[in-house]
Amino acid sequence: MQITSFTEENYLKIIYKLSAETDAEVSTNAVAELTQTKAASVSDMLRKLSEKQLVNYQKYQGVRLTESGRQVALKVIRKHRLWEVFLVDKLGFNWDEVHDIAEQLEHIDSEELVEKLDEFLAYPKFDPHGDPIPDHHGQMPELRYQNLAEIRQGELVLMMGVSEHSSAFLQYLAKCGVNLGSEIKVLEINDFDKSLSVQIAQNIPQFLSHEVAKNLLVKVVK
Repeated sequence: MQITSFTEENYLKIIYKLSAETDAEVSTNAVAELTQTKAASVSDMLRKLSEKQLVNYQKYQGVRLTESGRQVALKVIRKHRLWEVFLVDKLGFNWDEVHDIAEQLEHIDSEELVEKLDEFLAYPKFDPHGDPIPDHHGQMPELRYQNLAEIRQGELVLMMGVSEHSSAFLQYLAKCGVNLGSEIKVLEINDFDKSLSVQIAQNIPQFLSHEVAKNLLVKVVK
């Protein structure tokens, strides 16, 4: 497998994330937005990745990972999510504190360390945010979740994960009492702005905005 730099690994991870949201090629502008980099600099990096046969890239036509690029991205994602489990479960960090630390740890290039870490953690399938952890073959556990904004009035769901990982969002959820495994009952859906009145774990009903609801991944209990 090609030797990659930290920056190249980050680009591959971002392209993987964006490609999971669409079947089409990922645009340079979309990569630039997530990397907070100028489009011209993104194009230069995509050409380098293309030369290493990690992406298929044509100017003005977007980018797609090759199988080699996909494997590198999954390897980085696997390390990131395992380190998040370690930081939360073994070191007592909160779920909103671990992303930036894991961003640094994910670039440690030791297959033996990763496999030992996986074994030490008893082979977790999901990270503290509910995201699936690829196994050492790059296979992901299958997810069949909806976002809370899709749930009908009167339904009871379990909180299974989040699609927004910013510290501000996770801290907001903590204030609302929303955690992985929380039971959430949709009491009312506001026709005007699609905000929800919900009851979380038998607590006093409260409102969640549509923006918050669409970033909560849930499964229906009844």
